[in-house]
Amino acid sequence: MHLSEELKKRYTKDKHSVREAQRIAEFIAFGPVVFQVSRLMLKWGILEMLRDEELTSDEVAERAGITKYAAKCIMEASLTIGTVLVDSNSGKFTISKIGWFLVNDPATIVNIDFNHDVNYLGMFDLETALKEGRPAGLKQLGNWSTIYEGLSTLPENAKSSWFAFDHFYSDSSFEEALKIVFASSPKTLMDVGGNTGRWAMQCVSHDENVNVTIVDLPQQLDMMRENVSGKDGADRIHVYPTNLLDENNDLSDTSHWDVIWMSQFLDCFSEKEILSILKRAVKVMDDDSTMYIMETLWNRQKYEPAAFCLTQISLYFTAMANGNSKMYGSDEIAELVDKAGLKIEAIHDNLGQGHSILCCRKK
Repeated sequence: MHLSEELKKRYTKDKHSVREAQRIAEFIAFGPVVFQVSRLMLKWGILEMLRDEELTSDEVAERAGITKYAAKCIMEASLTIGTVLVDSNSGKFTISKIGWFLVNDPATIVNIDFNHDVNYLGMFDLETALKEGRPAGLKQLGNWSTIYEGLSTLPENAKSSWFAFDHFYSDSSFEEALKIVFASSPKTLMDVGGNTGRWAMQCVSHDENVNVTIVDLPQQLDMMRENVSGKDGADRIHVYPTNLLDENNDLSDTSHWDVIWMSQFLDCFSEKEILSILKRAVKVMDDDSTMYIMETLWNRQKYEPAAFCLTQISLYFTAMANGNSKMYGSDEIAELVDKAGLKIEAIHDNLGQGHSILCCRKK
């Protein structure tokens, strides 16, 4: 298994003392409580208050508009969670380093909203999802076979948090990705799984000579049209509606593609489905085509917290999205790329929020 140097340090040896290990075990046992307490500390603005000044629990109650009982419960829990600290003489609380990250780190804020609005209730059915290979928790949001079929009609909070999560992780890498993809000045680009068209708009804004065709589900393309309508370059964005889960569906009917782009896309499918999609992509490639696969590969992360987040996000795919995909490691993707008839010519790591780009050509 390939592991980045940082991950080797963390995942190959047990460095916790017995007492630390016991505390972490209890932290896991009370995980749902820890999450909801911390979320409310954010929602009610308490952590933000404590970032600016020290306050007693009674003062927190008054400013947050909650009872003294509620303030005592949530403040004492937060103290033991580690998001706040207390002065034992004055009884005043202040924010800790952990609490500071909850307030100020964009990734953490996005992850909290995503887990509460999209995942929380459905995770109760994780065991069923893992055993049966279906998104057993998705029924908490709607009656679809996969979450992708229902993105346009998700409950508003879930929809907002889902797209904020998706865009946060993809958008951070766009600037660096554009330099890599457009180094060869492509004129035709197929955006497979183009979602709301954010990458396509980046492309047509970056290069006035490129035409982009988005391949996606019809309902996704309807949302994309609304998002790009009237914007400069939208006339160079075209669509190819198809269900890529149907192995009989081709990716396009155009004779040549300079670039085939797949960003945060393959993680939405099982290994069998990925291989099928890649093989169909190879069919529309020639010797001058390049496929760029951009993914947040958990085992190539520079910083360990990113690997932690990605392996947990895998279980969103299990319980909520489709029941059979995950955040893959580079070893898994490389094996599938090879089986599909492609070779990896280069890998660019540490783009944006931990993305990697695999540059692939036909063998």
